[in-house]
Amino acid sequence: MRNPACAFFFLWMLGLSALHAQESDSLMLSHQGNAYPLYPQTIKIRPDIPSPFLTAEGQEVVLAVAEKGEYTLIPVTIGGPSAMVEEDVVDETDFPTLARTGLHSSKELEQTESITGRTIEEINRLGQPGGLSQDGFLAAGEGIISVLKQDNELVKALGLTHPQMAKPLFHVLNMMQACLDEGDWNMAHHRWEYVHYAIYHGKVVFLDAHDTKGGQRSIFDDNIMGGFWILIWREPTAEEIAFLKEKYGHLEPSEFESLLHKLTHMLTGEIEPQYIQRYGFYEGHTGWRTDPIDIAFIFGLRSIEEIEGAFPGALDELLGEAL
Repeated sequence: MRNPACAFFFLWMLGLSALHAQESDSLMLSHQGNAYPLYPQTIKIRPDIPSPFLTAEGQEVVLAVAEKGEYTLIPVTIGGPSAMVEEDVVDETDFPTLARTGLHSSKELEQTESITGRTIEEINRLGQPGGLSQDGFLAAGEGIISVLKQDNELVKALGLTHPQMAKPLFHVLNMMQACLDEGDWNMAHHRWEYVHYAIYHGKVVFLDAHDTKGGQRSIFDDNIMGGFWILIWREPTAEEIAFLKEKYGHLEPSEFESLLHKLTHMLTGEIEPQYIQRYGFYEGHTGWRTDPIDIAFIFGLRSIEEIEGAFPGALDELLGEAL
């Protein structure tokens, strides 16, 4: 089992969050002649605003539904002063093409002998199940370079970049941080209970986050530390299910349900989006994998028709590799 955040680490982050508390109490957002209060204020009627929304000043905001069913607009600006982690860091030293284009160069990957100063052999050893975590960052027998190559091709086929993939996950982290700043975190239950779901590109994305007593170190020499575990999922529409049944109706019912579940659910933490942004690494085929296909589907970056078009008839195979 992956060991998420230690209590000390969580309390340290909570202490830092107090520095940002009350920043947005009186802030407003204007859109098409309407003014809306930002979190921690709530709105009873759903505001007519895209989500995520980018203001003229460059502030990013996500619309969420709070515990009492009211709407709230939460600032989630990438790299902003209240960001939970470092969100604009890319490993330019090891992967200059990734830093420049958002995608890896296959040639650079093939020539990579170390990442952050750690050899590929050491990273593979630390990443195996039972290395730095019980579950592993890589499945048994997987290697970091092969996983980076495969996922780079997945992202490229989707017409996206690694920073675009990381952004929705960073937005979730920054929603969590905003709630920590305001004390909207159930300390007794070690759980984020304030936000029920977010609206993201028109999709209802459910969120369930917890802090725990463990502590997870990174397989890279980057000082990244795990502090939370987060369940992210959304319910597919009837139209999406019908489309998948048309394409994958040959699967056994249990196989189809497995495909549907893997497409619509992911388990993550604050390590994973940093890995995506810095290294284009979504983890190997373990329970903690943030699969690019899942990110694209859950957050509405691509429609199910576009995803299927990128990998015709192969979604069951691609997602079936995950545990």
